[in-house]
Amino acid sequence: MRKEKTIDFQIKWAWHSISRMYNAYAARFDTTMAVGYVLLNIDIENGTPATKIAPLLGMEPRSLVRMLKNLEERGLIQREVSKSDKRFVRIVLTELGKEKRELAREGVISFNTMIRDKIPLDKLVTFFEVIKDINKLVEEENQKLKAGDIGEVDGEF
Repeated sequence: MRKEKTIDFQIKWAWHSISRMYNAYAARFDTTMAVGYVLLNIDIENGTPATKIAPLLGMEPRSLVRMLKNLEERGLIQREVSKSDKRFVRIVLTELGKEKRELAREGVISFNTMIRDKIPLDKLVTFFEVIKDINKLVEEENQKLKAGDIGEVDGEF
């Protein structure tokens, strides 16, 4: 099978294209797509517990620690340690972080509006149904792999 005909190639190719577009957009505001994504996942009013951010983003905790340190150094976030439990840390946006978050939000809305304007609703509905099914199947396979129940794919493994 040619790689261009595989489902994973198409998904990865589309995501890389979207990622390049978002990074080009973010560069105009001296930031990156990854920074925007983190900022969008921090509650704008109350902040977000540090332990909840990595799962929201699908990131490894070690990668997130570096990212949060970078965001703090750039003045986009600050850490608030709980007075009652010093182990509990909430990540809150600074005013600059809120500004950058809004720019990221506008970029996401602009992309989604462009797609919705150019692709008919029935195709988008089908796309969402298919991608939801793919995610479900992948999650089921991940659970099997975690449990050690390695199944066969096309009779090989």
